[in-house]
Amino acid sequence: MLRTVSSHLSFDVTSSTELYLAIAVADGAYDRFEHLTVTHQDALLEPLEIKTHHGARIHRVHAPAGRVVVDYHAQVTGTAALPPVEDADLIEYRRPSRYADSDKLLAFSRQQFAGLEEAALVTAVVGWVADHLRYAPGSSLPTDAASDTLLKRRGVCRDFAHLVVALLRAKDMPARFVSVYAPGLSPMDFHAVVEAYVDGAWHLVDATALAPLGSMLRIATGRDATDTAFLSNYHGYLTLRSMTVTATVQHSTSPGDLAVDAATGLAVLR
Repeated sequence: MLRTVSSHLSFDVTSSTELYLAIAVADGAYDRFEHLTVTHQDALLEPLEIKTHHGARIHRVHAPAGRVVVDYHAQVTGTAALPPVEDADLIEYRRPSRYADSDKLLAFSRQQFAGLEEAALVTAVVGWVADHLRYAPGSSLPTDAASDTLLKRRGVCRDFAHLVVALLRAKDMPARFVSVYAPGLSPMDFHAVVEAYVDGAWHLVDATALAPLGSMLRIATGRDATDTAFLSNYHGYLTLRSMTVTATVQHSTSPGDLAVDAATGLAVLR
């Protein structure tokens, strides 16, 4: 399987700022060829790579005032190793977080999904969110948490993912937020999905069902969108002017899907 992804960002920096970009494909067992350039006016800026959790790589750039353009391109062959399981993750990803405020949804989740555990719980939560939320670009705010989404009953992929994560954590199941490149996604953009810890392993789910699970590529993993934002900046100001994301896949054999765990029927992000 050959996956080709790219992202193009253009923004105006109004005062010198420090940029943090989370757009590169995470480290994995696959073969990866990639190229990242950051241009200020006509000069190249040098990004510094910082490795973070679960193979994610953030690139830090000091950008002076002016037009800044970021271009990233990667070709990935093969699949990643199975996501490792660490005891610290099983603690952290049960706790409430800024956008996955599971502590506010305890009563609702425990009543709605009473008696369900493991794979049956995940399937029920994803199905409920898919049935009760409407995908509506522009309908949510960047500050909306899962509890806001539950009330509004609409949102975009990050809102769907936050609600799934929060409802699972409210039932004491570890769940985490993952940003990905998603071939087949329409409209194309960075995408947000969920990994839930079921029967001793991390499994991938997506309540939006907007893209095939089988070709998604991990970018960053964390508690919620706080840990996975594609762009953050500090000590300055900027205005995003344009953004283009692409993701395609070519299969050497039958397209199929991701590896599926026979015990759970759930996919694994590879």
